[in-house]
Amino acid sequence: MEIRKFEVGDILVMKKPHPCDKNAVRFSVMTLGSDIKVRCLSCNREVMIPRVKLEKNIKSIDRKE
Repeated sequence: MEIRKFEVGDILVMKKPHPCDKNAVRFSVMTLGSDIKVRCLSCNREVMIPRVKLEKNIKSIDRKE
């Protein structure tokens, strides 16, 4: 399995949307570690997700500029 490299501030495009909206698939990375804190860019809710589960659900990564 490939390890995804991302940093704080990157935008993650997920395979499945957040429950707040069917088009809410973009999340901003807040903190890194074994659990990763991400923020939904649609409703601004912050969620802690285990790294293994998060990496399986990432469709693509938009790098910060």
